[in-house]
Amino acid sequence: MTTAASSIAASRPFTLSTWLRTGAAVALSDGLFACATAVFVPPIQTPLRLFQGVATVAFGKEMLQGGVPTGAVGILMHFTVAMFWSGVFLLALTIWPELRHSVQSWPRAMAIAAVYGVSIWLTMTWIVIPALLHRPPTIGLKYVVQLIGHIPFVAMPMILVNRRTTA
Repeated sequence: MTTAASSIAASRPFTLSTWLRTGAAVALSDGLFACATAVFVPPIQTPLRLFQGVATVAFGKEMLQGGVPTGAVGILMHFTVAMFWSGVFLLALTIWPELRHSVQSWPRAMAIAAVYGVSIWLTMTWIVIPALLHRPPTIGLKYVVQLIGHIPFVAMPMILVNRRTTA
């Protein structure tokens, strides 16, 4: 990338293609991690049941009985949430040049991933989902695994996809 092109990318990191690329990377990475967590961390469930469970948050428990179509609704919801949080991150990169600079350093990038990944998980599990389900989250091994997993599988993909274009 030329210096002029690098300068433009740095001043405007929030483009539609960047947003789609970032959101897709997060949705795929987190989706695969969530499936692995569902299969290997008790209570065990299938990936289909996992995404049906995602769909129940907005559409109710009947989504657990709908088979593949309701699982697809859960995947679409998962992708939408990944796009939202990716957009927030890209907006932050656009507003704060210090953040754009910080993601270029591995120690700072990892610290940013830790703060942002944990913040996303806590916001979703303590504010967004309870507001829709009218109950607090269940704290257990799976909760802790997902909390920690949001660092490398949600926030870090956002950083990695945008590191070179934000220098």
